[in-house]
Amino acid sequence: MKHKMGLYDGPFKSIQENKKEFEVRLNDEKRRKISIGDVIEFVKVPENGEAIKAEVLGLRNYKTFEEMYKDIPFTLFDCEGWTMEEMIEGTYEIYTQEQERKWGTLAIQIKVLN
Repeated sequence: MKHKMGLYDGPFKSIQENKKEFEVRLNDEKRRKISIGDVIEFVKVPENGEAIKAEVLGLRNYKTFEEMYKDIPFTLFDCEGWTMEEMIEGTYEIYTQEQERKWGTLAIQIKVLN
């Protein structure tokens, strides 16, 4: 199955340069349809111009983003040198704590396709 997701410039470049192995999302209804082996097309927003295709290698569910970040090394998010506080605050700029409580979180392990 193929999925489409938007990414801002920084995370888009990290995936494009193979520096980011995990994409962070809420485990909402849309993401619950993702399976290992699926392809995700990441589109750079807000331009909707460039796109990258990646294969889903793994899926990890967590109750909270903090739980996720305690389990997966920051380097695999291309966030080496960040603190836990910076990781969580950065995520809450995109998602709310209410959304996190409602859906839980999902770390999507990806590999860029050529």
